[in-house]
Amino acid sequence: MRPRYLTKSKFKLAIECPTKLYYSDKKEYANQKSEDSFLMALAESGFQVAELARRYYPDGILVESLDNDEAIKLTADLLQRGNVIIFEAAVRYQNLFLRADILIKKGNHLQLIEVKSKSIDGSDKSPFMTKNKGVQSDWKEYIIDVAFQKYVLFNAFPDCEISSYLMLVDKSIECQTEGLNQRFRISKNENGKVKIIVSQEMTKEELSEKILRAFNIDHEINYIFKNEKYDEVRSFTQQISFLAQHYADDIKIYPKLGSVCASCEFKASQEDELSGLKSGFKECWSQVCSFTENDFLKPTILDIWDYRKKDKLIESRKFKMSQVEEEDIEPKSDSKPGFSRTERQWLQVKKVKYDDNEVEIDKEGLETEIKKWIYPLHFIDFETTMVAIPFNKGDRPYQGIAFQFSHHILREDGAVEHASQFINKEIGKNPNLDFIRALKVSLENDNGTIFRFADHENTFLNMILNQIQQSNIFIEDKEQLIDFIKLISKSTGDSKEKWKGNRCMVDLLQLVKRFYYDPLTNGSNSIKKVFPAILSRSLFLKNKYSAPIYGSIKGIRSLNFKDWQWIKTENGKNVDPYDLLPNLFQGIDVSDDQIDFMFNDESLKAGGAASIAYSRMQFSEMNELEREELTQALLRYCELDTLAMVMIVEEWIDMLGK
Repeated sequence: MRPRYLTKSKFKLAIECPTKLYYSDKKEYANQKSEDSFLMALAESGFQVAELARRYYPDGILVESLDNDEAIKLTADLLQRGNVIIFEAAVRYQNLFLRADILIKKGNHLQLIEVKSKSIDGSDKSPFMTKNKGVQSDWKEYIIDVAFQKYVLFNAFPDCEISSYLMLVDKSIECQTEGLNQRFRISKNENGKVKIIVSQEMTKEELSEKILRAFNIDHEINYIFKNEKYDEVRSFTQQISFLAQHYADDIKIYPKLGSVCASCEFKASQEDELSGLKSGFKECWSQVCSFTENDFLKPTILDIWDYRKKDKLIESRKFKMSQVEEEDIEPKSDSKPGFSRTERQWLQVKKVKYDDNEVEIDKEGLETEIKKWIYPLHFIDFETTMVAIPFNKGDRPYQGIAFQFSHHILREDGAVEHASQFINKEIGKNPNLDFIRALKVSLENDNGTIFRFADHENTFLNMILNQIQQSNIFIEDKEQLIDFIKLISKSTGDSKEKWKGNRCMVDLLQLVKRFYYDPLTNGSNSIKKVFPAILSRSLFLKNKYSAPIYGSIKGIRSLNFKDWQWIKTENGKNVDPYDLLPNLFQGIDVSDDQIDFMFNDESLKAGGAASIAYSRMQFSEMNELEREELTQALLRYCELDTLAMVMIVEEWIDMLGK
């Protein structure tokens, strides 16, 4: 058997949950985070950032071997030199193993540099520690990652002095290289592994203003070594030994249930279980709280929406939602129309406790909102991304890129049309100006109410506004674009200037939260859950959309569908309309759940699959036919998002008799 080394990725997994070590790498367990490294590269820019970092060290030597023993020997040979820079240095100490992104040796001094695609404001003088001198929660997992590596190096090379660094994307720096992003193309080698194709080497002048910056974190690591405790007993270094031994011996660590279980990647879907895969999640919950298969069919406390005391309930041995009492939630009014957050939580719990499957609506509150609307109603959805390495000179890292929108109109007589859309197909171009101009043309012809779903669109309008205001290039219609953005948006919390436009977009998500609850959503307010739930109940929508009228000559105008039927049934149940769409990742075996797990950064999740698909168009090798097929899939995907918003509003209007 191959030796089982605790690596930095395995250690990171075990810090999230020690029991996960047992399930990892076992093919018999479902793993929603089974990483397609190619899609991971598209999702988070990590491979491109790592390749850019190497350009800062032109004398660096890459240890290419994927065989651990060979890589360890090659690294040891290189470290015999007095001075050397090594990429992917392989180091083992006992049953611990790491591949260091960048390892620099100068005499008996080692510099360990971990490269991450996470952004930071380089002007912040103390970004990693809190005022109370602890490590900030947003940075803890990254500091712990490097602390593990430093521990391995310290023990492997006890005679060396070790300095540790995090190299991060500095979003305060303007890029000085035109077309920098397109120089790092993503591809696959013959083994299916990601490789970065560098189309053009960078000059010394281009590398002089670095968008990646290395921060020394020895102080933070020392804090972790001295203060971090596990199970109130083991120190950080003792935890490393504890985990390494259990992993080497393949011994499961007894599960400790908590709110983190909600995002466990070792859950098995129904399809997974039918194919014979096991569920690590079920094993943990069965082991700790004796759940049976039937128990897993019922809602647990993990399903309570936005509830922040789940760990407390678990400590008191309350695992099922039916066990939750009113005093656990403490529902209180917030003096606003509709359901407060706690009232909505208790409503969700009550529906489960009393087996009540009926929709709950604050008709009076919803009717009051509807009376404010001005026809025609406009429904907008943006598809966006945030790239670490900028497209153009003068851009900053992680500037928001809005590459697509869809726009539906609902008229007072009930007529629906897919009125306009935008998508950028041009490679290596920041499309934001073209995007906002097209949006302006779509919305400026009347004073109708505009709808979005969640804060995403408003956040990106603020981003684009800042880009326009700070741009050094001449924009002929600059003032008109600024006025338009402010007309349909409101300022975000971090804006110095405050405004709320006369046509500020109405957030349908907030209306759902305040006035509408359907038990079929199991507490989720995502449009991907709310829309199918409404569709399954609404006689109005079934009568209208069961026929192939969408995209038909005498039916509803569509820019991407023809004679389409949205409501279809299989085995007596509605087919989720999103399941009728073409796959955005043809030829790549990946589920929607796996796509969600690819994002560590919450700000990226809003873009989801569309963001990765667009990155694939921009940064990977594709022929024109593949690019066009993906473009059409994106257009359909976005069009359904705005049609879903239309249908939700149609049902509400019909339900209230308006």
